[in-house]
Amino acid sequence: MLKAVIFDMDGVIVDSEPLHHKAYQNMFRDVNIDVSDALYESFTGQATLPICQTLHDAFNLNQSPEELVAIKRKHFKYLFDNDGSFKLIDGVLELIKDYHSNGLKLVLASSASMPNINRIFMRFNLDQYFVDKLSGADLKASKPHPEIFINAAKASGFKRKECIVIEDSTNGIKAANAAGIYCIGFDSEHSKNQDYSTANKVITNFSDIRFSEIKNILR
Repeated sequence: MLKAVIFDMDGVIVDSEPLHHKAYQNMFRDVNIDVSDALYESFTGQATLPICQTLHDAFNLNQSPEELVAIKRKHFKYLFDNDGSFKLIDGVLELIKDYHSNGLKLVLASSASMPNINRIFMRFNLDQYFVDKLSGADLKASKPHPEIFINAAKASGFKRKECIVIEDSTNGIKAANAAGIYCIGFDSEHSKNQDYSTANKVITNFSDIRFSEIKNILR
């Protein structure tokens, strides 16, 4: 029986990819590297530090991975504070309220840093709906490693077989698969070149997974 829903954040709750893309491009320019679209897209769903470790090694950069993270986060914070177009993804607030009002426990499991998670939750007043928030940046391994979802299920207070994950990225879906948690792949206009083939269910609109539609999904 479904008792908890684990949400990814970027690409599911907010479309922060344009801000992240701008922040990364600014960082790439700062350190004078040319990152291909294919390489950039392979980073989707990963935390910032492992991305910067890959960049450091691939381009033999003088800056440490931690220095690259700091540069990227500086740019992201500026964009977050100054980009008025940043908003929740259509329909997700209604979905969150629907789940919450029907007694489901909600947990956030994102590769974003906790400061960014808190910034977004404060901006959109989301803490009232979630029992916990987890950051992949605080873990040893990033998605597609399953650790964050295993921990998120524990945080919900329920077994993994009583939880579902909502994800939009290849790496996130792989992480949910590896954790043994039912995964709904959100294939939206904001998700570019991601693989949904191993998701248990694929949707393009949050109205497809209202509580009334999925309350028996794990039976």
